[in-house]
Amino acid sequence: MKSLVRKNIVNLSPYIPGKPIDEVKRELGLKQVIKLASNENPLGASNKAIDAIKRSIQQINRYPDGSCFYLKNSLAKEFKLKKENFILGNGSDELIDIIIKTFVEDSEEIIVSDKTFLEYKIVSCVNNRKIVTVPLRNFRYDLTAMLKKINKKTKLVFIANPNNPTGTYVNRLQLREFLWRIPKNVIVVLDEAYELFVDVEDFPDSVGLINKYNVVVLKTFSKAYGLAGLRIGYAITRPEFTRFMEKVRQPFNVNYLAQVAAVAAISDKKFLRNTRQVILKGKQYLYNALEKMGINYVPTVANFILIDIAMDSSSVFKRMLKYGVIVRDMREYGMKGFIRVTIGIAEENKRFIEILRKVMVK
Repeated sequence: MKSLVRKNIVNLSPYIPGKPIDEVKRELGLKQVIKLASNENPLGASNKAIDAIKRSIQQINRYPDGSCFYLKNSLAKEFKLKKENFILGNGSDELIDIIIKTFVEDSEEIIVSDKTFLEYKIVSCVNNRKIVTVPLRNFRYDLTAMLKKINKKTKLVFIANPNNPTGTYVNRLQLREFLWRIPKNVIVVLDEAYELFVDVEDFPDSVGLINKYNVVVLKTFSKAYGLAGLRIGYAITRPEFTRFMEKVRQPFNVNYLAQVAAVAAISDKKFLRNTRQVILKGKQYLYNALEKMGINYVPTVANFILIDIAMDSSSVFKRMLKYGVIVRDMREYGMKGFIRVTIGIAEENKRFIEILRKVMVK
């Protein structure tokens, strides 16, 4: 069978998503399960988005608007840009694929971090593009080391900002210096899936950089907007870039309900404010609780925390699962002594700490 499969696929390790709640309930016979593994919005989705879906449900026999006309107009108004600055995707994952297919030749290279969103590597490998990996430094992107890896074959650099799974970020000054020093034929992809949770003043205004540098900014409705189940993300860049990316994009790639929900979600500023308040308050609670337990963590600007449990992460993951608490085992990222926990509502955070205390003493 292997002889029938492309060589770059044979040894490829697929992305392993967090366990769904229903699957854990079924497997372990549990009635109550909380999921703190996939960095989802613990408040759910905006009521405006849900109402928009209900009003539109009778239209699902029709193909969606392939151009995402209304959503692009809403985004253009939100960011004070033109609709030609946007391209929509079936989640950021599809946009990563579109970017690689649009810009990277077979002979060219892609630079990524060794501890970052796994899809950069996976999608690059699926497309048979060479990956150059640069280690993090103190859980942060080492932009100096990345610069040293750039050569004549380099075409793309992926930077998750904030980074997943560490929750750290590249600040305004660091990013500008990096962009100023890279060659003009290199494109930098800034993945800002968690940007709406950021609570620091020196975070970059990436959108303001798209006309000065070769920058593509990725954003999503999956996290702060609570639309992960609808799979919808978008990229912001110069129109001359989106024009070619649209040639690669599959027709009708963003489903109808996702489009109408996203348009409604953009207008619900109160929901976003409430989400931020819950996450920031929950983050401080978890910081305090972990410090009292003597457990180290990486300070985060996202809606999750990378925790150094100083023991086998798979064992802790399995023990917590038996109590109905789903966290992320970081072994997949080569960080076997760490777990990542999504910041939830107050009751979920308290339950997580309660169960963590139990499993850490066994």
